[in-house]
Parts: sequence; structure tokens; C-alpha cells
Amino acid sequence: MARPLDWQREGLIWPHREASAFVSIGGARWHVQRMGSGEPLLLLHGTGASVHSWRDLMPLLAQNHDVIAVDLPRHAFTTGHAPDALSLPRMAGELARLLKTLDVTPAGIVGHSAGAALALQLALDHGYAAPIIGLNAALRPFPGIGAQLFPAVAKLFLVNPLVPRIFSGSLMREGEVERFLKRSTGSSIDAAGMACYAALFRNPAHAKGALAMMANWDLPTLKARMGRIGNRVLLVHSDRDAAIPLDWTREAAGWIAQARLEVLPGLGHLAHEEAPEETAALIRAFLAQPEA
Repeated sequence: MARPLDWQREGLIWPHREASAFVSIGGARWHVQRMGSGEPLLLLHGTGASVHSWRDLMPLLAQNHDVIAVDLPRHAFTTGHAPDALSLPRMAGELARLLKTLDVTPAGIVGHSAGAALALQLALDHGYAAPIIGLNAALRPFPGIGAQLFPAVAKLFLVNPLVPRIFSGSLMREGEVERFLKRSTGSSIDAAGMACYAALFRNPAHAKGALAMMANWDLPTLKARMGRIGNRVLLVHSDRDAAIPLDWTREAAGWIAQARLEVLPGLGHLAHEEAPEETAALIRAFLAQPEA
């Protein structure tokens, strides 16, 4: 069995350790970071990442908000969720349960990549009416047969216990994580972030969690429901995102009644890590707008 990340070993390099807590619900143990004061703001990372991806943005938002970031199920230091808990509806339900335990109703939800889809699922299934900000959002299903093929391939990888180890092992060579991130996202990030991604990508248990999330992701069903979303939505996307084309997000913005798009020039898929101040300014301005 693949060993999960250890908070007292790999976690020693994690940013904002002093803001971390572990919350047990049923058989699951959530890793949560919380800082600041004011109205609650929930941060949801994307597939394969963790709370470390908010390391520079989180303190900026905490100047005005009670900011809560979580490691998603089977990611990084959150453990104990079953693989089938990683579908969009199930994960939204698990998050709603966590928020109830924390006695938190977000005044805003920020989701990066797949985290943006999760934020919309929370709004649809659990009545969260707060504004939603999607950063380089993964909302558009793959075109044509890819919509069925991509989850199917992820499921094939998931049932072979060697695949997560092979993937993790392929990133052990010096500099390979940096090359992989640059190639797959178009972003250049700092050494602190790179060290955390290296720890994540080289851990087979984390890799298996990311594969399980991809295998259970159903964006076509979410797309069919997006016309019912009544939340104000801001989609912030980079023009050099190597993972999700800007045109896909332009298209997705048209599916949501109260959505608008802001483009960040010269940045990649991890724009919020490359330009946290600019990202924070966009989020603050959007949340400060009066409700219609």
C-alpha cells in the first residue's frame, strides 16, 4: 500500500504550518489552513495540488477575510476518503459536511482549475449563494469522444496499482518536476512552491488520489446544469495557460448567467502563484461589488 504524506516529515516544508489544523469527520481526516478575520472565504485547489498553492495569495486575502483552505479528499495531507468520494457531487457533499462541522458559511468561494467546478457544484447542490471566483477554471468538457475517453483512461490507470508509482518514479530525477510543471502549465513558480509540488508528485498515494479525482470527474453533467447557477461568477484566466485554453473559458463564461471574464496576460495555469498580488486585487474588487 502506498504511504501517504507524513505531516511530520514531508509537511515540515509546508507554508503556513502554524495555520494548519486537522479535522476528523467519520473515517476522514481533513487538513485545513485558516487565517485572518472577517467574512469567511473558502479556497479550493485543483487536481494534484494542495493548500500550498495558496501560500502567497492566502495572507493577502486574510487582510480582509477569514480565509479557509483545505486539502481536497485523498490529496496531500487529507486522508481517509474512499475513491468513489471523489466524484463532483460526492466531493461537494464532503465539503459541505466539513463546512457544517466548522460552522462556516462562505461569503465567497475561490476555486483554481478543477476547484472552480467544485465551487459551482457546491452552489448547485448545497445552496451556497456566495460569489464564486474561478482561477484558470477547468469547466469545459473535453470535445467529442474525449469527454468519455479521458475519465476512462484515468480509471484504467487507477485500477493498476503500479501506475501511481510509475508516475511518481518518473519525476524523481533532478529537475524533472520543474520541467513537468513548466510543460504542463506554462507557469514559472518560486522554489518554495516547487518543493511542495515535488513532494506531492513523488508520492504514489497522492498521485493515486489525483487519478481517482480525474476518473470520477463528470463535467458534461455539470455543464448541463450551469444555466441554473444564480451566483455572481468571476472567471480569471491566463492567456498562456498550457493546460486549459483561454477560448474554453470564454465559452464557459457564456453558460452562466452572471459570469464575466478577466484575462491575465503573460501568465500560465498557475497564475495565482505567479502573480498573487494581481490575483488578490481582482478577487477583492469582485467581492466588494454590491449584489444586484
